[in-house]
Amino acid sequence: MFGILRCERIVIMLLVTCIFISFVTVPTEAIDRHYTWDVTYQYKSLDCYKKLAIAINGLTPGPTISAVQGDTIIVDVINNLLMENVAIHWHGIRQRGTPWSDGTDGVTQCAIMPGETYRYKFVVDRAGTYMYHSHYGMQREAGLYGMINVSLPVGVSEPFKYDVDRGIILSDWYHRSAYDQSTGLSSVPFEWIGEPQSLLINGRGNYNCSGLAHGVCNSTNPQCSPSTLTVISGKTYRLRLASLTSLSALSFQIEDHEMTVVEADGQFVEPFVTRNLFIYSGETYSVLVTANQDPSRNYWTSINVISRKPKTPNGLAIFNYYPNHFHKSPPTNPPAGPLWNDTQLQINQSLGVKARQGFIVTPPEKPDRVIVLLNTQNKVNGYIRWSLNNVSHSLPSTPYLIALKENMADVFDPTPPPEDYDSPNFDIYSVANNTNANSSTSIYRLQFNSTVDVILQNANIMTANVSETHPWHLHGHDFWVLGYGEGKFNLSRDIEKYNLVDPIMKNTVALHPYGWTALRFQADNPGVWLFHCHIEAHFYLGMLVVFESGVEKVGNIPKSNYGCGKTKGFVKP
Repeated sequence: MFGILRCERIVIMLLVTCIFISFVTVPTEAIDRHYTWDVTYQYKSLDCYKKLAIAINGLTPGPTISAVQGDTIIVDVINNLLMENVAIHWHGIRQRGTPWSDGTDGVTQCAIMPGETYRYKFVVDRAGTYMYHSHYGMQREAGLYGMINVSLPVGVSEPFKYDVDRGIILSDWYHRSAYDQSTGLSSVPFEWIGEPQSLLINGRGNYNCSGLAHGVCNSTNPQCSPSTLTVISGKTYRLRLASLTSLSALSFQIEDHEMTVVEADGQFVEPFVTRNLFIYSGETYSVLVTANQDPSRNYWTSINVISRKPKTPNGLAIFNYYPNHFHKSPPTNPPAGPLWNDTQLQINQSLGVKARQGFIVTPPEKPDRVIVLLNTQNKVNGYIRWSLNNVSHSLPSTPYLIALKENMADVFDPTPPPEDYDSPNFDIYSVANNTNANSSTSIYRLQFNSTVDVILQNANIMTANVSETHPWHLHGHDFWVLGYGEGKFNLSRDIEKYNLVDPIMKNTVALHPYGWTALRFQADNPGVWLFHCHIEAHFYLGMLVVFESGVEKVGNIPKSNYGCGKTKGFVKP
């Protein structure tokens, strides 16, 4: 027995050493990194419950892409799903010069059909923590996602120090298929997807299998044993956190350990210390954690649902101090995390995320255009939808990028969507008297290189006294987060609250209940770009807009992006 334990400890030490070396020995010049991904259906028991999932090369979550700033990523995606298409979005990668590789079905490409192979090729032009995930239907929640970690070139250092770099994927997990859920969302009467059955940390959870057949749910299945992070006392760890939840906003905490937040969505953050980190779907953070507690025991890592009344058990993992066994449970109860409805605490953290001194990118003083987007739940022809300024958006069968580049007519509604709502007469705290809305495929055409402000305004949904949190993600750009506020946004009053001194730049941001969030970005990346709520069901139900700018500057779109809608049989000169 002693020999076995000694061997296990040696193996752990070797793994820790190899991981450390892999993060400090990087190429001195940018290189091409080739990947071949086989996308298939696989039965997985990530939370002990057997479910048909989607895997990349057999893995759910998928493999991590590790690269160096300036590298070119080449991914050949083979769609071996027998009954559905695939498109993969590289979340946080701006795709400068390669807008056709953004991976958004209906916007930049025709999805990859079963049996076909598609090549994504793009440059990772900034260091930071990013992610990838399916952008086809509600496919993401079936497990088609992973991390992208981009390091600085050799000789360039970050403004903080650590010993080891680790990635942690946070996700939620449903037992019903995306097909079941989308059918309910598209039906009359409406059937909401409900709360997830489990929360996963690095693809591991633990569902209560009581009363279920062994072949359906097996709590002894090694696939659902707790994820572990092995640490050495005295070392400091950079934990790259990525939230790939389909619905849940989360709080992340490590028992008895403080975290120093240093990065958000690829941007350096003015460091602040916290016991828990609120993280919304589509966001990434880096936190520094020093293993400075009693090394004779292990500790809990936990995540819990916030912003929605939780019906899902907390997700748990083990923060393992070497040489304790990595599966030895801590002797304490896991930290419960903060109250789910402490909105003020969540807003305070949002306000506290600012650009690091010495790395501030100053925003333009004034915008050229202001777009206010009222977020509401509505009905369109009797179907429940989500809308912006009373318009629920849908995507055309022909991708916008191709339609605009090829001057195709009648692909989408040419009428511009509204840029504001009837603010003086709209009560954000009540269910609207008229909840009917319109559906459209229209887009916002932005002047290239112009500065655009977007004001996200939250409101009551169609249920009394309920306003939901919405994480909004912009493709192809980063934006400055100028401010957050409670209640209804007032242009003449609230612009005085804008942070123009050290605002953080992000690609995903939370819109808090009954509040507003103000963003500013420069339309300086030629292409067509989605801006949408990152909650999978909300996006499916129309909570999105599309921005176009400088499409005439886009180069030749690869033929592999064609093949759907009006591009069928289209032969490029």
